Amino acid sequence: MLLLCVLVLSLVFVLPKQSRTLLQSIGQPLAQLLSLPLTVFASLDRGVQEVWNGYVALYQVSEENRQLRHELQVLRGRNNELRELGVAGQRLAAVLALKERLKAKTVAAQIIGRDATNWYQSIVLDKGARDGIGVEMGVMAPDGAVGRVVKVTPFTSMVLLITDPNNAVTGLIQRTRDEGIVEGTADGRARMKYIPLLATLQSGDVVVTSGLTGGFPRGIPMGTITRIDKAEGELFQSAEIVPEVDLHKLEEVLVITDPLPVGDEREGAGGRSGSAPAEARP
Repeated sequence: MLLLCVLVLSLVFVLPKQSRTLLQSIGQPLAQLLSLPLTVFASLDRGVQEVWNGYVALYQVSEENRQLRHELQVLRGRNNELRELGVAGQRLAAVLALKERLKAKTVAAQIIGRDATNWYQSIVLDKGARDGIGVEMGVMAPDGAVGRVVKVTPFTSMVLLITDPNNAVTGLIQRTRDEGIVEGTADGRARMKYIPLLATLQSGDVVVTSGLTGGFPRGIPMGTITRIDKAEGELFQSAEIVPEVDLHKLEEVLVITDPLPVGDEREGAGGRSGSAPAEARP
């Protein structure tokens, strides 16, 4: 095809005028015929170029979207970290406020483990003997009593929760000033035993630590009475208690190393109508 075009052009310039006129009349339709595929190829080239440019632009947009999604994931992770730090800061602030408010000497500790069996309801702290923690020391949270230390290593300590059946702490009914022994139950609650038979208990009464035994100062909230059991012929009555602290959500606690009196209890309010037996030991 190219050779034919060259031949036609050569004849146009070399041959006489009449011949050139004849060849021009023949060459115009031929040129139009030859330009048709060139036009088609040019149009096709433009179409391919447009498609390619669209593909490149789409790839760039897709890459930008991928980068933006990655940045969004990073920002979400940082936001979650900041939110967790904020929640932890609130918890630590509450523990610090409690530590400053108490007259008793305390050591702040973090929970690093829980008992995985059904034998004991206990937690493990990241502080031990080298931090001044010993057996029988009381453990509390900002909301109230948690349990007492039963085992100590140089770097850790095990705390038996107040909901464990093997734990027993002397409690005091805040309204009536009657004493009893608070023990854990198998269903994860607590029960106050050996309450004087003449004590006028009510559902909703708050039970606090008596400060006599158990490693706690006086007046630390233990729980609220939800049910009263008063069997005929018994010398004492008992009451079911819902612990003041949500023991399943604990993360930081205070270990009471020197249980001095809190001093916020009113000794003249109501008086005691009886006394409880000595505290049981596991």
